[in-house]
Amino acid sequence: MKWILYVLRCGPGGICRKTIYVMALLSSACAYAQLNAFSRQELIRYTADSPFDRLPDGRPKVPDAMIKRARGLSSEEVWAGLGTEGFKNQYADGFQVLHPGKTMVGRAFTVQFMPLRRDVDEISKNKAKKLGLPDLTNQTAIDMLQPGDVLVVDLFGKKADGTIVGDNLFYYVMKATKGGGLVVDGSIRDLDGIAQIDMPAYFRSADPTPIGNVMLTGINVPIRIGGVTVMPGDLVVGDREGVYFIPPQLVKEVLDHADETHIHDEWTKKKFDEGKYKSSDIYGSPKDSKLQQEYREYLKKRLDEIHTQQSSQ
Repeated sequence: MKWILYVLRCGPGGICRKTIYVMALLSSACAYAQLNAFSRQELIRYTADSPFDRLPDGRPKVPDAMIKRARGLSSEEVWAGLGTEGFKNQYADGFQVLHPGKTMVGRAFTVQFMPLRRDVDEISKNKAKKLGLPDLTNQTAIDMLQPGDVLVVDLFGKKADGTIVGDNLFYYVMKATKGGGLVVDGSIRDLDGIAQIDMPAYFRSADPTPIGNVMLTGINVPIRIGGVTVMPGDLVVGDREGVYFIPPQLVKEVLDHADETHIHDEWTKKKFDEGKYKSSDIYGSPKDSKLQQEYREYLKKRLDEIHTQQSSQ
């Protein structure tokens, strides 16, 4: 597998040149091999536990039906499912949330930036020149997005000059991903314009400066967002609290566990509505044997209903 670092260069006003290089990158296996990215085979190796089909780039393809199911998850339900499986470091928070009432769900498309370093810059320019290609830009990654993707960007918390998109490119991301979403450990620009676009987004800050003084060092490689290692193809679930990154091999378990959690909460509130019980009689689990049996029967009935509904879709 070949590796190379390329430098992001943007002109005045934050406009990054969009040239025929994007097509060359996508159509030329030789050119793509030079990008700092896992090969398809290497990405499959690192995500070998995934039970799902693959996208053309090698990322696990969490099924659309599971993405639809995940839209009904709460943070508590995701956290409980991941904790049961022993994955403790899959949650990142502290973001500004663009649309707090809109749940974000999709497959992670990861992008990594690093601070600009001149000697690496020179090597990058020379290698790009030998390939007959201009420098990579943020738009190179953006132009690779597919429907159902969430663009997940490690911009190392950068505020000034760390703006991955403004409103125009944010709109493009929304169209390309069919409303998937954006998570950036960095910043955005043109917040007033972005706020008018109906796509969920999580960002550290907003800043008027264009992106610059950084290098695009990886596309669809493992990246760090807060305290989370994010893999390409992770199921990304965000709500008003923060963002979860669910390994593909755990998606079914998390969803199934969430169904049970949801039913438990539903039953608990129904019993509270009856006004006959103290909280300790019912929550976290009923103490009385008759109530325990009632809950088990309710759980089975509701799970059967949910499974019937899922199988008919």
